[in-house]
Amino acid sequence: MYRAGFLGLIGQPNAGKSTLMNFLVEEKVSIVSSKPQTTRRRILGIWSSEEGQIVFVDAPGVIKADKGLNGFLAQEAQDVIGNSDALVAVISVDEEKPENAERVIEMVSKSGKPWIGVITKTDISEKAHRVMILKRMIEEKGGKAFSTSVKDSKGDKEEREALLIEMLQILPESPAPLYDVELFTNENIREMASEVIREKCFEFLHHEIPYSLAVRIIKFEEDALPVPKIYAEILVAKESHKAIVVGKKASVIKEIGMASRKEIEKLMDQKIFLDIKVLAKPDWFANKRMMKELGYVLKSEG
Repeated sequence: MYRAGFLGLIGQPNAGKSTLMNFLVEEKVSIVSSKPQTTRRRILGIWSSEEGQIVFVDAPGVIKADKGLNGFLAQEAQDVIGNSDALVAVISVDEEKPENAERVIEMVSKSGKPWIGVITKTDISEKAHRVMILKRMIEEKGGKAFSTSVKDSKGDKEEREALLIEMLQILPESPAPLYDVELFTNENIREMASEVIREKCFEFLHHEIPYSLAVRIIKFEEDALPVPKIYAEILVAKESHKAIVVGKKASVIKEIGMASRKEIEKLMDQKIFLDIKVLAKPDWFANKRMMKELGYVLKSEG
């Protein structure tokens, strides 16, 4: 019996959804950072086998908001719940407030969709006692509970396969896969390059700056010689942020550029030329046209 469908990963910001998806797909599909709210739009990761195909949907973290960028993030998470065939409640053992874990479990169990719960970051030994508490919370709402530490499981094929089997079981029967079985994502290189640059901004910048910037690819010359050329812009929300992103003697933007180029070269499996400029667009996230251009569109504003 072949099964295939969309499996939404739902959790609080920084619960480890993107890390979990990358681990299960065995490819770096979604960008990862230790800072919350790194994921801004749904990203698909695809796992295929002879028994079926799981299309993971990595949703932004569950937040409450109705305007601007945060409004878009909140709507994306709700939309993923509504449009997935089944769901995974992703709960981290280091979640600060128990009510946040309860809220995610409640949302997923109330959806009426088949679901399971996965407890992440179980390698944090001082929080180990929470695993049983979270398992009980999931089971009380009728879900099967699993726990994993991707950090500890990197080479653990058995744990990965056991999770995939369980996830496949809650998906509907299907006459055929939904995507080409050779694919591991539906993202194109242009989109992935933009996300990689944003990930490196999270890595090298601090405080509120990574949250209030956006990245857009201005030009992508895939057939340029001797190497493909990518021209990108980092948009910052305040004029004063521009100097911080560039850094003293352009030190910060050089680090972001170098790390981004290496990662994109891995993705494309070839050398590339990468040019990144920094632009101040005050309060770009309050500008509907800019938000639309960057792909952050609230349905009500469609």
